[in-house]
Amino acid sequence: MAPHLSRGVHVCLLAAVAAIAFTLTWLLRRSRSGRTLIRVSLGCFLAANEVLWYAYRLRTEGFRFPEALPLQLCDLTLWLTVVSALTLKVEVYEVAYFGGLGGSTMALVTPDLWAPFPSYPTVYFFLSHGLVVATLIALGAGGLVALRRGSVWRTWKVLNLFAAGVAIFDFTFKTNYMYLCAKPASGSLLDYFGPWPVYILSGEVFALGIFWLLWLPFGIRGAQGQGQI
Repeated sequence: MAPHLSRGVHVCLLAAVAAIAFTLTWLLRRSRSGRTLIRVSLGCFLAANEVLWYAYRLRTEGFRFPEALPLQLCDLTLWLTVVSALTLKVEVYEVAYFGGLGGSTMALVTPDLWAPFPSYPTVYFFLSHGLVVATLIALGAGGLVALRRGSVWRTWKVLNLFAAGVAIFDFTFKTNYMYLCAKPASGSLLDYFGPWPVYILSGEVFALGIFWLLWLPFGIRGAQGQGQI
């Protein structure tokens, strides 16, 4: 449990994310005429929320290099989610879907917070990560976009290339983006994956397993559409 968040509040926030995802999916499936407005609104809201966060950090902390750059996995998947909602490009959605649901869901369950609730940084954290999860679920379950065959391996390769670039940055500037040099101080699933660098390799295997589980709804749907199940 995050040190700045009570268990009851944490559970309520997670329940709210699930409720938003369900509601958005229901709206997208029910109102075909309103689909464009809903998805564009989601994309614009996510983008505006992120820009406001950048402005807040710039005003309160100033420009900090090499810290405070948008080089976390959740930064990448947030902007990919924005593009997915605005364009419905499947090649973008598949990376956002696996990376966003895998990464942002873990972040929501084991949040690495540095301010108490309901301060703006903590509200922003749950709003951005929660809406990424809800938007990605809604776009897929709402029938707006579907994954292609091979998307698990394509995404795994893309995210590993991104991680390799971040690792070079971490090594060069002594940072810890994507927790490639050390585990989160507040505790996470990585605590069960062994010491550095073992937890990175274990995390790779774990992530691939999660990707295949996330693929199942689309794989089953495709098989049903072909009359195989």
